[in-house]
Amino acid sequence: MPPRPSNTLTAAELRLMRVLWRRGESAVADLVEHIDRTLAYNSVLTTIRVLETKGYVTHRQEGRAFLYSPAVAEHEASRSEVRHLLDRFFGNSREKLLLSLLGDAEIDPEELKRLKQAIANTPDEDAEPLSGIQPNGEERPS
Repeated sequence: MPPRPSNTLTAAELRLMRVLWRRGESAVADLVEHIDRTLAYNSVLTTIRVLETKGYVTHRQEGRAFLYSPAVAEHEASRSEVRHLLDRFFGNSREKLLLSLLGDAEIDPEELKRLKQAIANTPDEDAEPLSGIQPNGEERPS
């Protein structure tokens, strides 16, 4: 039985997605031209087809060319990757993930300050959001 395809992005897939997020709709030849590392046309074509199978990319045909577009926004893809990491390595515990990050000796003092500030500014579940704004940033209906 073949392994189940992963919905996470490989390094090569992420490189192509970054080009698509930056450029928007592109032909394979455009992707080959703008990729940060030299990849053969066939490698890019194979990778873009895998991305389409995974649901990250859609295409439309214009003449003989296929034009590929991102089907998933960059922030959605990053959230999906973080959720996968959280589940796979930290048992869905945000606390364990954060403690792992904070335990990293390479953390910059300014970065640590910003993290502490972000945690301090995170609303409590029981607290009422200020100014009619919900925790997800949307305005509360009146």
